[in-house]
Amino acid sequence: MPCTDVKTLQAAILKFSDEQTCIDAVAAMRWPSGPACPACDHREHWYLKAQKRWKCKDCHKQFSVKVGTIFEDSPIGLDKWLLAMWMIANCKNGVSSYEIHRNIGVTQKTAWFMLHRLRLAMKNGTFEKLGVGPVETDETFVGPNPLRMHKSRRAKILALAANDPNLNNRAPGKTIVMGMLDRKMRQVRAMVIPNVKRATLQEQILNHVEGGSQVITDDFPSYKYALAEKFVHDVIDHTKGYVDGQVHTNGIENFWSLLKRSLRGTYVAVEPFHLDRYCDEQVFRFNNRGSKDEPVNDGQRFEMLLSQVAGKRLTYSALTGKDSLPAEESF
Repeated sequence: MPCTDVKTLQAAILKFSDEQTCIDAVAAMRWPSGPACPACDHREHWYLKAQKRWKCKDCHKQFSVKVGTIFEDSPIGLDKWLLAMWMIANCKNGVSSYEIHRNIGVTQKTAWFMLHRLRLAMKNGTFEKLGVGPVETDETFVGPNPLRMHKSRRAKILALAANDPNLNNRAPGKTIVMGMLDRKMRQVRAMVIPNVKRATLQEQILNHVEGGSQVITDDFPSYKYALAEKFVHDVIDHTKGYVDGQVHTNGIENFWSLLKRSLRGTYVAVEPFHLDRYCDEQVFRFNNRGSKDEPVNDGQRFEMLLSQVAGKRLTYSALTGKDSLPAEESF
């Protein structure tokens, strides 16, 4: 690993102040056996030092370390990219685009785009299902509080919720996020869902949890019918208490606390269209926080994120909804 000696932000600033050092670090993570041409996968090449790119000896095409990664077509230097990556990977409550804008010297709009590309790299692409230990499952509602809205806006949201059966009537104006936490694996999955109907909850649980696993939920009726046949289902009734021996959902509630702290305190206002990306960001930090027996330091977490930058691409048009999302973003 090229960054094992980097454990603090100060060390990261010193190490990644040189563009060539950054190129070497990304290349070593992408190509452990040496650079491979993205066009023909040939491994023999010339390095054009003045242009900081390679030229393939087979197809004679030139390529940089950014090609085929979240950095592709970005005029921002890797020295700034890697510092932004360090900050978003290791700031527990996230980092705002204005803070990136001030710290690395880019515009706020550019910083916002950079952070969303980094969140794409943070997206969990594993197909490994939960179920090694008990799996806590819960849903939460993210969005403005209608009681604190101007009365005209509140009336508009309530009217929309009443007239459209597809909207969330339990918490009008809010977006629903569903989460699952495996206590033994210490891994969480979180995703935005359109509603809390039985079919929707069941689909997500079947996608992310092994059949026959112990699943713990609250007493929301949709879970009863979604889990009855395929899982060992334990229920904690929150009208009577929050813990009954080992039956509780406090672990996933802890994750909700971290997610909402970042959304309310750091990002302040997040559009539902982008909420999935902010969930991916918090999931990445939560899943890679380590444990008492196997701690993960900031440098290791940075390396994990750096190892996930290849094969993913996010354009500004796709980010702002002008284009459909590219295939590289779906797993």
